[in-house]
Amino acid sequence: GGAGGDYGDGGLKEGQPKYPGRKISTLKPKDLIGTPWMVAFALRADGWWLRQDIIWHKPNPMPESCTDRCTKAHEYIFLLTKSARYHYDAEAIKEESTTYENRPDGIVRNRVYEYDSKMNNHPDAYMRNIKGNMSERGVTRTTEGLNMKTQHEKTKSTRNKRSVWTVTTKPYPEAHFATYPEELIKPCIMAGSKKGSTVLDPFSGAGTTGVVALKHGCHYIGIELNPEYATMSEQRLKPYIAQTRLF
Repeated sequence: GGAGGDYGDGGLKEGQPKYPGRKISTLKPKDLIGTPWMVAFALRADGWWLRQDIIWHKPNPMPESCTDRCTKAHEYIFLLTKSARYHYDAEAIKEESTTYENRPDGIVRNRVYEYDSKMNNHPDAYMRNIKGNMSERGVTRTTEGLNMKTQHEKTKSTRNKRSVWTVTTKPYPEAHFATYPEELIKPCIMAGSKKGSTVLDPFSGAGTTGVVALKHGCHYIGIELNPEYATMSEQRLKPYIAQTRLF
């Protein structure tokens, strides 16, 4: 053998097949394969409904030293269903409306302050519009107070959850591999399941999906081929199984 002892000159052990490589005839070197989308399209072709792609934006992505493309800071979550009509609880995952700092939301601006948000969508124009309307109604700034922050807190509204989810990655101390943060799984469980439903994760890993499912009153089935990961999941789920019946 060569310098590697058990390895031959070609870097292979005796009887070890040569690695076939990752070449795909339709792709050029350095082409992006698009594996997540290929899986999604394959499932669609198999009869599933591909309803939406959701972007998991990672504020703290894994650093990359590449110099000819951007550092990847996102992954995909696909909403797939087995029928055209399905359970989806939009109310459960609605998020708070966001506006400019210290401003009431758009409905309050339009109805209370007679502000036309379609014509005046800049903060400076907004303040000029507000002052003008108040003066026309004989309301002074002193008596009105114009405490935008207080007004906004009193009139908070919600909106449908957007398709970009910003969630920081959070390591699980017992795992030496990347685990999903619970905050990423939570909206999936809340929107797609009812209390008492059974949640299935065919790639259970460290059991994060199970933890979130049990916390929200669901049953959980996890499938994991790696015995080490399966044992890790069992230990992690024990505190929640004691409080929730698990299938």
